[in-house]
Amino acid sequence: MRYPPERNLWEGGATFVAGLALRLFAGDVAVPVVDPTKAGVVMMCVGGAQTAWGLFRSARRRRG
Repeated sequence: MRYPPERNLWEGGATFVAGLALRLFAGDVAVPVVDPTKAGVVMMCVGGAQTAWGLFRSARRRRG
């Protein structure tokens, strides 16, 4: 499936913001399976990586 790099930027940004919200506002929530703050950090890392990938693809598409 081919789609434009802008999709990576939007998805990565949304994932990063959702992870940031979990990290900041879900610290006192008790979930038996996973710690929401740790899940937020993981989501922030994944969102940042996806955004970086979208920027890389965008720059590469413009250059070549």
